[in-house]
Amino acid sequence: QGQLVESGGGLVQPGGSLRLSCAASGITFSNYDMSWYRQTPGQERELVAMIRRPDGTTNYADSVKGRFTISRDNAKNTVLLQMNSLKPEDTAVYYCKGTHQWGSLEYWGQGTQVTVSS
Repeated sequence: QGQLVESGGGLVQPGGSLRLSCAASGITFSNYDMSWYRQTPGQERELVAMIRRPDGTTNYADSVKGRFTISRDNAKNTVLLQMNSLKPEDTAVYYCKGTHQWGSLEYWGQGTQVTVSS
């Protein structure tokens, strides 16, 4: 049974940085497209960034382009989200998601809270 565990959330001032980490276990990590989503109360979960297998192609939501960077380390079964120049509107619960290359399986992490406030 696959499992994703996020870490790295917290409270940061506007303009600051955070790095989120998602550790995968129980899956063949290199066979999964990995992505980060976020959700605020009363809103639908939205895609923030994705990194595809096998070539590491990335795409980002317009609201985070140029500020966030997604990366993966297949040897460590980890996907990272480096978040710079954070804004109050980035405040949300951030979730890691893994989608199998054939789309037959997907896994979600439990989420990590990011709060951007002075």
